[in-house]
Amino acid sequence: MPEMALQGTVNENNQHFSWHNNGEKRKGEHKKMDISKRNAVRIVSFTVAVVGVLAVRNIQLMSSEKKALRSVSYTYSRAMGDLCDAVENVSDTLEKELYAGSGKMHQSLAVKLYREASSAKAALSQLPIEELQLENTYKFLSQVGNYSMAVSERLMNGEEITDEEYENISSLYDFSKELSEDMWELESSVNSGEIALTQTGSQQSDPPTVTEGFSDFEGSFESYPSLIYDGPFSDNIMERTPRMTSEAENVSHTKALERCSLGLNMNSTVFTDISEVEGKMPCWRFSNEDKTVACEVTKQGGYISYFLKSRISESTELTNEQGVKAAEDFLDDLGILSMKTTYYENIDNVLTVNFAYSDLDVCCYTDLIKVSVAMDDGEILGFDAKGFLVNHYDRDIPEADISQSRAKESVSPRLEIVSGRLALIPTDGLEEKLCYEFRCRAENGRNVLVYINAQTAEEEQILILVESKSGTLTV
Repeated sequence: MPEMALQGTVNENNQHFSWHNNGEKRKGEHKKMDISKRNAVRIVSFTVAVVGVLAVRNIQLMSSEKKALRSVSYTYSRAMGDLCDAVENVSDTLEKELYAGSGKMHQSLAVKLYREASSAKAALSQLPIEELQLENTYKFLSQVGNYSMAVSERLMNGEEITDEEYENISSLYDFSKELSEDMWELESSVNSGEIALTQTGSQQSDPPTVTEGFSDFEGSFESYPSLIYDGPFSDNIMERTPRMTSEAENVSHTKALERCSLGLNMNSTVFTDISEVEGKMPCWRFSNEDKTVACEVTKQGGYISYFLKSRISESTELTNEQGVKAAEDFLDDLGILSMKTTYYENIDNVLTVNFAYSDLDVCCYTDLIKVSVAMDDGEILGFDAKGFLVNHYDRDIPEADISQSRAKESVSPRLEIVSGRLALIPTDGLEEKLCYEFRCRAENGRNVLVYINAQTAEEEQILILVESKSGTLTV
């Protein structure tokens, strides 16, 4: 038995009851103490709960505020990017206007210019610069489109563009180019943190805000007198049903894997992950375990439509000509013939060469293939034939209704024609037009491509070649 109970039986009765009474007394004391403790615990628990609720609420409010700030910052950042893009497009379009030779082309460019200027104003209105009086900036963006429209309307009425109007367009272009460069510099400063889109509250530590940059732009109006890149004609290549695969026979994933293995010169056992790609061009997709190599083969026809090897090219050991030759040899190995180099670009030691199909010396700008070459050792890192698979077929190319010398008359007299050839270019309606492609040189040394319709002698398109050590692009 427990010792306390044993003592209760061996002692005298009064002692026993005395022990018992003492126990009741102690029980009462303990009871009071227990109540006090319970009350204290309840108070502490309630206090902790209240503090916890307040803390959670505070965290929620802070989180909500941070989310709101992130949302606002994202909106401002996106607007800044949209503004830079729009102003750059305004500059590019103005330069094209310098080389336009017909009222129709001037009108087409004027409509685009008006649209891009409107986009720039819309983006500008979303930035936190309400306190600034950007009258000159808005004036430029409004007048640049209106002036171009007025000139194009006169040309459409049979009048000719005057030297003064050319000088005005040239001045507008010079200013827009400088403005575009300044805009992108400001955007870069925002991204690097040198300039803030908004103040955070601690004004001493905050960097200068974007409003100061726009104040600089506004002041500069004192001198105001007025590629993943695919190349030209390729924005709409995937909008139609693929011609080469739509009626081709289906291939099994085993046969497709064999084509993949041969094309990439890799053992088929490397490709452990097999999946399916749906859409207008259904494919089998193969990739290795660490996802550094991926290849797609069409279910119909078994054509390699795309592959990519994700490795870094450490240096440029090959010349651009050697890189282009490696790309051409790869197409020959695949059995893809009659492809001509249109342009190329070297970025991060990888040369991307763009090819167009040549049909009896007519360049078909819809049938496009891209090949990426590692410039350290010549390995083929990328291949994209989707444009070719979508658009290529046995064409019956019509004869040109006008001569090349007649077409030259539609080219702006401000351009010196260097060479000419026939080319098929796509229209917005997914059709094709036979044109004379004239490579021209402007007074400032710029190389320009002008496309004159071979049936109507109308000016259809203007592209400006951007040439540098890294390659040749078009805008």
